[in-house]
Amino acid sequence: MPGCLKTGYLGPTGTWAEEALLANTGCVADETVSFASIHDVIGAVANSEIEEGIVPMENAIEGSVSATLDMLTFEVENVRIVREIVHPIRHRLIARTDIPLNQIERIISHPHAHAQCRKFVRERLPQAQVVAANSTAEAVRIVSQSEERWGAIGSSLAAENYGCVIIADDIEDYPDNRTRFVILSKSPAPQDLDAPYKTSIVCGIAHDQPGSLLQILQEFAHRYVNLTKIESRPSKQGLGDYVFFIDMEGKKDDPRIAAALKCLECKLNWVKMLGSYPVG
Repeated sequence: MPGCLKTGYLGPTGTWAEEALLANTGCVADETVSFASIHDVIGAVANSEIEEGIVPMENAIEGSVSATLDMLTFEVENVRIVREIVHPIRHRLIARTDIPLNQIERIISHPHAHAQCRKFVRERLPQAQVVAANSTAEAVRIVSQSEERWGAIGSSLAAENYGCVIIADDIEDYPDNRTRFVILSKSPAPQDLDAPYKTSIVCGIAHDQPGSLLQILQEFAHRYVNLTKIESRPSKQGLGDYVFFIDMEGKKDDPRIAAALKCLECKLNWVKMLGSYPVG
């Protein structure tokens, strides 16, 4: 994405989304703009306020980011995934000044970040109240402006940006903590790049339709299409009603994938293309 114009990310400055964007693309800070929520980033892409946006899709510890999945499925029709970035996540415990862990009274962070550090917080900070923030960078910003004995879970970039100190490194519960980010655009990704591709769809089935999941899987199995993920989410239409998210290796125009998708469109209530895009 060299020379990109106005790429949005979940802000403020110092979030993992911004770090992943700057570390893995040709963008520089002057070409980016921060938004207060994932909803705002995706909405800005849909409304052409920005050319592209980066949002978290899935974390190795906590799983899928429901806000991203739900908005791409139910709230926007003209936004596609155009690239995938997998970025290592190394959480830091950050404070305004260097204070002992047992004196920290409050821990502020995004709920996903706290969930990735549950063991550390439980064992090393049992006295601290846990408070949610809109993002890890917002948590660090709050801590930087308070004279209270508060800490935040965030990135080293956020600590540097807000003049704070890191008082504990690598506090995530599992060492191989990574987050899958996706870059979104109204224009689909080109299909002629010399790179591995992934295709992502979401589909709906008739309520209580027997064998519906098997019907979906058979279309790919018969054609030897490798699925890398399948996940159900509530359809918002009623208890027990679900949609299915499916990721597969390859481009949407590959003959085997194109044939499988065509058959699914005949069998299912609906199939929505989320994107066919380069990975890595």
